Amino acid sequence: MGLPLDPESTRAFAKMTSLALVIPISTFVGYGMGYGIDHLLGTSWIRFLFLGLGAVAGFVSLVREVGKDDSPQK
Repeated sequence: MGLPLDPESTRAFAKMTSLALVIPISTFVGYGMGYGIDHLLGTSWIRFLFLGLGAVAGFVSLVREVGKDDSPQK
């Protein structure tokens, strides 16, 4: 059958997976929002602005998450 996983390993795996996905997802969401606004306004440059904003937001989120102290409180 499968290997037994302890809760700590599962939690660490979930955190690393979320950290790996935060920048690409934020960038995609920013581009999608910019694309929608471009479509509404008939422009073609706002999607790139929102692409950059999404990437920056993803990086900020990544830095905040990595900087958190996950050690148990005493």
